[in-house]
Amino acid sequence: MANQPDPKFPTFTDLYNHLLTLPAPLLPPGKATSPKLTASISALSLHPTLEVAFHILNNDLPSAHFLVRHMQSPPAYEGMFLHGILHRVEGDYDNARAWYDNVSESDIFKHTWSEGKDDALDFIGRVENLKKNRKGSKENLEKESLEEIKKVIEWCKQKFGEQSMEDASAAWVKPDEENRKMAEDMVSGGEGFRKF
Repeated sequence: MANQPDPKFPTFTDLYNHLLTLPAPLLPPGKATSPKLTASISALSLHPTLEVAFHILNNDLPSAHFLVRHMQSPPAYEGMFLHGILHRVEGDYDNARAWYDNVSESDIFKHTWSEGKDDALDFIGRVENLKKNRKGSKENLEKESLEEIKKVIEWCKQKFGEQSMEDASAAWVKPDEENRKMAEDMVSGGEGFRKF
């Protein structure tokens, strides 16, 4: 039987408040914090950027990654930024830096990182240093990570609303030819981060 939504979380606010009680997404989790929440997140049928952010808060990176793959070129800057956050959480720091760099001039990035790109990249570096060298304050970095995603959620909620979105196809971006070719090369063994 498929996972059913938890009736304790029938609204955006109910689920969001619960997700904020979970450990902050910072280091590669290995698995979702609460696998049972995946169905509850999906059942709300939120704008895909909000759904991605909720999956990241639950450390459900496969579900988040499935959705952001459909929002990885302009004008989907929110999805692109979330793609960077996702890679930061999964420990793919160079890829995270690339996504942050790609959206650094966008309104959502400036809203989230008002001090600028250098602060955001410094944050990624400090998270990487914690993971690789066990240096830095995990507690402080968890707070920064949570603040980052809360600002993204605040932005997306303001822009897209928290209502159900029965047809999310309008949020998907068809990549231009350059991005399509780059993605194809990454999967098929050409140039890129991932070769098979």
